[in-house]
Amino acid sequence: MGKYTKHIIGIFVLLGVAIFAFPALLRAIPPRYAARWLPEPLLNIASPQQEVAILPTIAQPLDINSLLAEPTALSAPIVEVIQPTAASPAVETAAVPEPTASVQPTATPSPVPTATVVPIPVEARLEGVQHQFQEWNNCGPATLAMTLSYFDLFLTQSDTAAVLKPNPEDRNVSPHEMAAFVNEETPYQAINRVNGRIDMLKQFVANGIPVIVEIGIEPPGEFRWLGWYGHYLLVVAYDDANEQFFVYDSWFGTSDVPLENADRNGRNLSYAEVETYWPQFNRSYVAVYRPEQAETVARIIGEAMDDAAMWQNSLVQAQADAASDPENAFFWFNLGTSYNANGEYERASSAFDQARAIGLPWRMLWYQFGPYEAYYEVGRYEDVILLADVTLKDRPYFEESFYYKGLALAATGETAAAEENLEKAATFNPNFDPAVVALAELNGDQ
Repeated sequence: MGKYTKHIIGIFVLLGVAIFAFPALLRAIPPRYAARWLPEPLLNIASPQQEVAILPTIAQPLDINSLLAEPTALSAPIVEVIQPTAASPAVETAAVPEPTASVQPTATPSPVPTATVVPIPVEARLEGVQHQFQEWNNCGPATLAMTLSYFDLFLTQSDTAAVLKPNPEDRNVSPHEMAAFVNEETPYQAINRVNGRIDMLKQFVANGIPVIVEIGIEPPGEFRWLGWYGHYLLVVAYDDANEQFFVYDSWFGTSDVPLENADRNGRNLSYAEVETYWPQFNRSYVAVYRPEQAETVARIIGEAMDDAAMWQNSLVQAQADAASDPENAFFWFNLGTSYNANGEYERASSAFDQARAIGLPWRMLWYQFGPYEAYYEVGRYEDVILLADVTLKDRPYFEESFYYKGLALAATGETAAAEENLEKAATFNPNFDPAVVALAELNGDQ
């Protein structure tokens, strides 16, 4: 064999190795950098390939009707007149209409009794919020930074992310973490609740209180292929005449083209869209306010300031939602979450089973972790491990999944594997105290 022939063969071998290794090299690039710098064809190679569109399903429960039996009536919502206060000078409002006799439901019938309208303005807007476009998987820190700008506290999303998600690959910041940041790192206050109402959002805005909502989205336009995501939006205005909110969106700004367009008005979001997508996160919200506004916030939220009352009302709402639309997996998921909060783990497990039988987006456990809790509490450790493995596959970025997998492994006697997963949870997010506590207990430190 001639010298040149050997060189040619060597070149082809090297090319073959390079071609074979190229996808692996691309996938080694942290996703936050790949998304920013790689063109779409290479990004498709670099991104982990999702094999399924939904979480692993389960045989449908035999008796789902028992989960909806004997709902306790919801208490009537607050009807006290809450006028904008002097502590809210930056709110623009329109004339207050004369109260009408009752509020008619805008979607499916609600278990909430009809109540007298709270006479707030027909439109209002928070002025002075500075929009920020998010960096990779940073909608929580970016949205919170935008919210704080209303109070002339100008933080970057890097400032908030340093506390909220020390690991930049962390895919999720939970509402309670955002509220804790405000309460512990700023002179302002925040509260996170579930089972909110459209009228409640309007009351917050009318009283100069910015509120963050967590919703599900199907990315529009060229990003539709990404599929369902959870997302935070900052409510900055409402308009009853057109039945819409205006929100500041850290990803899409004011158009279907992400990271390009944002004007002072914000992105419009109809009341009907809120009714559709907000329940995918159990109508979760975070209200941020000045200390002197605490009484106003408490009046707006009403008895749901008490956790037990909030979760009982959330349970009844979830029962009503699931009864009215039994093929909506999110409603059954909310029912499971509410049963968890009320300590009814067997029923919670059945509700989550039903949600899985219908089909949940594969990203669901990026954001909400109720199935882990319910299955663990009733001894279904294999289900915990299965769901954690599916969620962590190719994306080891969720301390909650490592944590619950560690608990389940410990319960089955696999101590070494349990310790490994709990250590991963604690290392990935050093602020995640449950993993630190569980690890100490596993090692006999407590």
